[in-house]
Amino acid sequence: MDLKLHQCFIAVDDHDKALRFYCDVLGLKVRNDVNFEGMRWVTVASPLQPDVEIVLEPPAAGPDFSPADRQAMAELLAKGVLRGVIFTTTDCDQLFARVQEAGGEVLQEPMDQPYGVRDCAFRDPAGNVLRFLERPAG
Repeated sequence: MDLKLHQCFIAVDDHDKALRFYCDVLGLKVRNDVNFEGMRWVTVASPLQPDVEIVLEPPAAGPDFSPADRQAMAELLAKGVLRGVIFTTTDCDQLFARVQEAGGEVLQEPMDQPYGVRDCAFRDPAGNVLRFLERPAG
């Protein structure tokens, strides 16, 4: 049996801001842009990983969330406590400079970690934590 990741989800409160960050700054490409019942989902992906997509969705986008649940998720997103994703890169320092120059909120400058990677961290425009790691060559 083969098992592969296809999609992961990131909550965003403003799709246009999110797209400027994920596409213009990080270089991801829009795969799909769907409006349904007053909500919008946008799927983005790296050209280097055509079979893995990130779905940018409103907080608590599912139909089973109550209004109170939606409000709670929106508040957690505003606080910046929801988890994001971890990306890999071949040049952590170059990526850091590009994201910082674009106005990304720095959480951690590039540093060598004791577990063998070099990484940095930012918040996306919605407040999600994104980490970018570079594995050692070899």
